[in-house]
Order: sequence, then structure tokens, then C-alpha cells
Amino acid sequence: MNAKTPDELLKQASQADGKKWKDPKRHLWLLGPALPVIGLASIAAYAVAPKKLRALAWTGPALVHAIIPALDRLIGEDASNPPASAVKPLEDDKYYGRIVKAFIPAQYAMTFLGTWVASRKNTPMIDRVGLALTVGAINGVGINTAHELGHKHDKTDRVLAMLALAPTGYTHFVVEHNFGHHKRVATPEDPASSRMGESFWKFLPRTVVGGFKSAVKIETERLQRKGKGFWTIENELLQGWAVSAGFFGITTAICGRRAIPFLIAQGVYGASLLETINYVEHYGLMREKQPDGKYERTQPEHSWNSNHIVTNLFLYQLQRHSDHHAHPTRSFQALRHFEKAPQLPGGYASMLLPAYIPSWWYKIMDQRVIDHYEGDLGKINWDPERRAELMAKFSAAGIASAPAAPSLEAQPEALAS
Repeated sequence: MNAKTPDELLKQASQADGKKWKDPKRHLWLLGPALPVIGLASIAAYAVAPKKLRALAWTGPALVHAIIPALDRLIGEDASNPPASAVKPLEDDKYYGRIVKAFIPAQYAMTFLGTWVASRKNTPMIDRVGLALTVGAINGVGINTAHELGHKHDKTDRVLAMLALAPTGYTHFVVEHNFGHHKRVATPEDPASSRMGESFWKFLPRTVVGGFKSAVKIETERLQRKGKGFWTIENELLQGWAVSAGFFGITTAICGRRAIPFLIAQGVYGASLLETINYVEHYGLMREKQPDGKYERTQPEHSWNSNHIVTNLFLYQLQRHSDHHAHPTRSFQALRHFEKAPQLPGGYASMLLPAYIPSWWYKIMDQRVIDHYEGDLGKINWDPERRAELMAKFSAAGIASAPAAPSLEAQPEALAS
């Protein structure tokens, strides 16, 4: 029998330590699938006593915009990482995958019940608005569930990702996010990376239209490589749209025509929450061009991160966004904090309202972008229409400016893999 080398013994000991390590948040991750259960319970209680419990119609926006941000501030942050030796055991633990998948049945039950209650003749219009925002908020988080599942190679996970996206009608997200955003992130060419000086309201149509066009282009080219046209059953965009159409059709058949404006409203709001998070995640950050014209590889410093515990528990640690871009298939429970990653002043939930108000957003974020680049204005991903104005403004304030970067039109299409 051959004796093991010191390196082999060290590796064996490290693996043993990884197996012994216990995830302190193991049971707290259940808050993710608990969110649609909370929504379902709130809508059910409202349905039983709508006059006495009217406030419950607004549970979704209250959670997203008030309760979770308040808990983030109260409970604080956690920058701890699992040891390297624990990453593989964490990835292999099927418990975490079941947690993500458990979101979807409760999501559908909540959506069906919310649509049925909102479609009743005696439901006041103001309550219908609240119910649409509640259902939309939770389906917006469902897009994040799809995000977690859609990065996996397993076919079942990708089908479940499509189901999680169907209630918002945003099924093209899986295609564009995986094969568009991850390739172009933190560059002027990426419709899902916001630019410094660009308001959310200017970013929103750019990312919605740009993301849709990108998804169509990516899927068309993929099918062409297989010798197929766009109108084929293998087209993942058509598959997703069919799932959404089926969901909307069945729900409308059950709940009546009043379901149509409700389903559209909740879908728009849910999708807008995703795009708000997109706006937050890479604001003003840019990968540098290399001499060959390609962009540098995505690094931790190209995503805004946050270690606020409560939002991380509800969003499957999406706020550790740098590690996600470095390892897209890595499961949420194993994502790590990086010291180099720029940090937001609050959790993602806390950043939603500031994002809607440009003056508030610029006040809390623009200086952070400049500080991140140590005053080198040439490294920032600027809104091209405001670039000269803002560089002059910050230069006049005493911040040294680097030489101007090429205009957006002059940027070559070549991107780093």
C-alpha cells in the first residue's frame, strides 16, 4: 500500500474539515420559499375578511419597500464566508436545491388566489391595486428563483426556471441573462448594466427593449448554428412565451376577464423590480479594455455587493453578486464575500426606493462610484449623453480626471469570454 504524500494528507484533512463545517444559516434559508407562503396567507386572510383586513392587500410592497429594509438595518451584515473546503459539500447538499424549488408551488398558489380575489366584483379598485403589487412583488422575487435555477445545467432546473418566470411573462430573461448579460456585464454594450448619470427611468426602457432584442439575437444565432430557423419547437423563447400564454389563458378562464388587466399589472410590476435590481447591481462600473480590444475578465470590483443578512436570505444571497459573476453555476449557499467588491450603503431592498428618485440616487451613489475608482473619471461607465457635463462637474469639484475614454459608438464589439 502506497504511503500518502504530505500534500495528499493536507487535502484529505481539509476535505474532512469541510464536511464538519455547519452552515449557520441552514434553516434561515427557508425564508426564501416562505415569502410566497406569506403572500398566500395574507391574500387568504384578506379574502375571508376584506373590510377588516384591507391592509393585507398591500403585504407585498410593505415587505419589499419597508419591512425587509427595516430588518436589514436592525439585524445588520454578515461578511463571513464558508471555508474553501466546505464549498463542494455545500454544493452537493440537495437540501438547498429543494429550498429554491419549493418557492414555485407556493408562488403559483399565491398568484391564482390573488387573481381570483382581485377579479371578484365586490373587490374595491384600490384593493385590486394593492393585490396586484403584492402578487407582482412576490413574482418579481420569483424571477430571482428562476435566476438561481436557470444557471444550472440540469434540464429539470431550467424547466422550473421557465415556470418561475411565466407569471411575469419575462421568460426571455433566462436566455439574455445567461448568454448576454454575463458576457457583456459592466460594459457600455450591456443593456442590463446601468451607467453613471443615467436615471432608473432612462435605464428602464433601454434595458427592457435591449434585453429583449439581445435574447432574440442570441437564440436566433444558436438555432442557426444547429441549422434551424427561429420558428422551431427547439426555440427556448417560443417555449417560454407558450408557457406564459398558457398560464395567463388558464388563469383568465378560471377567474374571468377581470383577470387580464390584473395579470398584466402584476407582471409589469414584478419585471420592473428585476430591472431595478439590475440598475443597482452594476451602476457606473466598467471593465477596462485590453490592448487587443477585448474587455478584461469580470472581477469582484465590477458588481455592487451587500452583506445585509435579511435581504440575502430572501434573495438567495444574490447580493454576493461578484462571486456569482465569477462562478455563474455556483449555488447560492456557497457564494463568498470579496473585500475588493464595492459595497452598497444598504441591502438591495433598501436601494429600491432611492433608485426611483434620481436626485436621491445620485446623492448616495455617484460619489461612491468616484471613490471606488479613486477619482479616475476615465474608468467610469458614463451615460454618454451626460458624460461631458458630469466629468466637468466633478472635475470642478476637485476630482482629477483621466483622459477621455472612447465614445460608445467607437467601442468595438469584441468582448472577453
